[in-house]
Amino acid sequence: MPRVGIADTTFSRINMGKIAIDELKKGASVQIERYTVPGVKDLPVACKKLIEEKKCDIVMALGMPGSQSIDKICAHEASQGIIHAQLMTNTHIIEVFVHEDEAKDEKELAWLMERRTREHARNVIKLLFHQEKLQREAGTGQRQGFSDAGAIN
Repeated sequence: MPRVGIADTTFSRINMGKIAIDELKKGASVQIERYTVPGVKDLPVACKKLIEEKKCDIVMALGMPGSQSIDKICAHEASQGIIHAQLMTNTHIIEVFVHEDEAKDEKELAWLMERRTREHARNVIKLLFHQEKLQREAGTGQRQGFSDAGAIN
């Protein structure tokens, strides 16, 4: 049974880890390993530990960067660390960040965080079990969260 790592943060304003686990369990038979850290800059090492110590086949890195310029810098640094962890371990880490200023209010922010998390959890299942589905979606302008952009004909 594949092992899926869930790395999430206490800084996030909703429980993205719980949402991801719920969606993964709905869609596939997988073993879940969860590692919660304070903020997005802690996610790269959490992901690496899930891969190396917990033997996860794939990891979701879930976080909510704030809306200030320093938060955007921290999110960039975290993304760079996540990419580095992927290359060091040769393992997919699906970054699921929702920036606080992507939504017009808290209601939309909560909706976006849940929707993006669930859509990426379904992508994890596709990566593990249904690569052909991703191939069929290539070039179709898929987006996680808000509406898909669509293909250019």
